[in-house]
Parts: sequence; C-alpha cells; structure tokens
Amino acid sequence: MDFLRREPLSQEIELNGEVLPIVLRRLKQAKRLTLRLAPDGSEVRITLPNWARSSEAIAFANSRSEWLAQQLAKIPRKAAPRPGGTVLYRGDPLTIDWSYDAPRRPKRVEDKICVGGPETGLEKRLKGWFERQALSLFEGDMADYVKRAELKPVPVALSRAQKRWGSCSEKERIRLNWRLVQAPDFVRRSVVAHEVTHLVYFDHSPAFHALLGELYEDDIADADAWLKKHGRSLYANFG
Repeated sequence: MDFLRREPLSQEIELNGEVLPIVLRRLKQAKRLTLRLAPDGSEVRITLPNWARSSEAIAFANSRSEWLAQQLAKIPRKAAPRPGGTVLYRGDPLTIDWSYDAPRRPKRVEDKICVGGPETGLEKRLKGWFERQALSLFEGDMADYVKRAELKPVPVALSRAQKRWGSCSEKERIRLNWRLVQAPDFVRRSVVAHEVTHLVYFDHSPAFHALLGELYEDDIADADAWLKKHGRSLYANFG
C-alpha cells in the first residue's frame, strides 16, 4: 500500500461559511505537501511526506483558505433527483417524469426518464438505471478499443471512486466510474480508450500517448478539457 495511514481528523477549516474537516494522508513517495478538495467538496485533503509534521500541513491548508474557498464555490451543490427535475444522460438533460402508478423500473422516453413507485427510493432506482446503462456502454466501448488495439478483452467493472475516472489493474480488469454515463459520449469513450491503452503501456510514456492517439477517434485534449471543467458537476445529482 502506498498510503501508510490515514490520520485522525485533527483540524477543521471554515470556507464560505461551511466547516470542513482536514484529512491528512501520508504517502511514501511524496516529496512535498499536496492540497486539494474532495470532488464533492466534503473535505480538504492533504497528502504529505513521511518527514512532514501534521501541524505544518494544517497551517498550509489555512494559508490557502482563500484558494480553497474559490475551489469550493465552483463545486455544484448536491441535489437529490426529484420529480420534475433533470438528470444528465450522455451529455443531455432528461426530465424525471415520476408517477406513483408507473412501473418502478426507469425507462427513457425521448427527453424524459419515466419512473414510478414510492417517491422514497427514487434516487436509488434512478442510480441503478444509470449504472446499468453505464456498464452496457462501457462494454461496447471496450469492445471497440480492444479490437483496434488487437488485444484480448478484459473484464469491465463499475467504479464509484470520488476522484478517479478509470483504472487498469495489471491487465486483469478495467474499472470505470459509472458517473461518466452522464458525460457526452466523446468524454466517456476517451476514458475507456485511455484505460485500454494501459493494457499495453502501464505508464504515461510517449509510446502510451502515441497509441492512445491512434485508438481514440476524437481529440483527447478536448475530452480532457471537458472533464477538467465539468467533471465535478457529475457528482451533483447522486449520493
């Protein structure tokens, strides 16, 4: 394991009127302090080298409070899906058409997603539908790219990670964040192509990027820019 330990919450910081915990994680290979917000804005995270003092990390976070507040302001506030609201699917908004007497299993009908049953549990049913759609799309994307790369397919699994869109486990399995089903197709496919390329090059060397450019049909820079700008918004609708 890279992380030696997750230290107890030792400090809180106030940002834009909200009090967030500061979480410290020590990383064997870290050479400096690294500061970031959790993707959902729930905590401030600091990775630090073995030699760094916790008090220094806390002081570092407080010294960057203005920057952290600006980053927090950019994170969309979470709002559970509700009848009449909208959710993103493959880059397009779908209106939630809910009726108690309708079938519980969600179904897309043009620009709506129709769903029934008790309003309690609506989010869970919708999330299940999104995850099923995500897995189906990922499997199709994977089939495309392993064929282009002349590779054997590997199992695909869904990830619920808070900060990673995809991961490749030493040619044994590729995990992809189900929330990508909310993004436009070219964005989702860029992540799949990226992970398939890792089946050949388990690094980010020039050879890796050259192969990725051959496999991926669109502009990888555009897809990366979309995720950088809008990625956090994909965490807004579901817990």
